Amino acid sequence: MKAKQHFSDDILADFRERKGLRIRAWSIKPRGWFRTLLEQPRGTVQIAEREIAVRAARTRDKRLRDAVDRAYLDKYNTRGAIKYAGDLGSAGSRATTLELRPLAPTRP
Repeated sequence: MKAKQHFSDDILADFRERKGLRIRAWSIKPRGWFRTLLEQPRGTVQIAEREIAVRAARTRDKRLRDAVDRAYLDKYNTRGAIKYAGDLGSAGSRATTLELRPLAPTRP
């Protein structure tokens, strides 16, 4: 069984510190990245000055979904954003949680 790849610590720090990132699916289909990644799970994440090739997979792991909910609430805690962060913890949103993993080991 192939070992799962993980993001490096410095990339994880960028994810925590920055308010946004860009996700792009490798497709020319006229749909959003989420639906495209469900069918064709390869894409890229752009964070800071880096573009990282990723593979997406649905997760059913309750602990991971709980951690995602907490991270949204911690990160997006301004008056204008907190409602949306809370909505992301709804059952419908939780059911669509994707886990992104780098396609190759990441380096600083």
